[in-house]
Amino acid sequence: MSDPTKYADEIARLTPEQFRVTQQSGTERPHTGAYNDHKDAGIYVDVVSGEALFSSKDKFDSGCGWPSFTQPLVDDHVAEVRDDSHGMMRVEVRSKDADSHLGHVFPDGPREATGLRYCINSASLRFVPHDRLEAEGYGSFVSLFNDDGES
Repeated sequence: MSDPTKYADEIARLTPEQFRVTQQSGTERPHTGAYNDHKDAGIYVDVVSGEALFSSKDKFDSGCGWPSFTQPLVDDHVAEVRDDSHGMMRVEVRSKDADSHLGHVFPDGPREATGLRYCINSASLRFVPHDRLEAEGYGSFVSLFNDDGES
């Protein structure tokens, strides 16, 4: 678990919805998140810490109402935690460094990929377009994308 004061400034700048989702383990309403239908090439980072979490190359339309990914961009940046709230057994996904609640992972993703569906709240993410990766400090991920930016 992270130091609660480490990201105090970043947490103070969150919108009420971002705070509710990331800090109080909330869930945005389906089909309302900014990134549900988002198709641009780039990466998704933790809105609190900036940890690189997911790539547009692993994003797919699951129809569930939240952005869905087949795998994390960097395994060490996400933690999976047992969640038995709301009378169900699920696996919660949290960012490792900031301990932000991101969403849940389910075993019903595309079989030709990982078979997993990381169902993630848009409110927990910030998108970095492929052409801004270098400028924003994510240069190590530039090679994931073609020259034309398609994912």
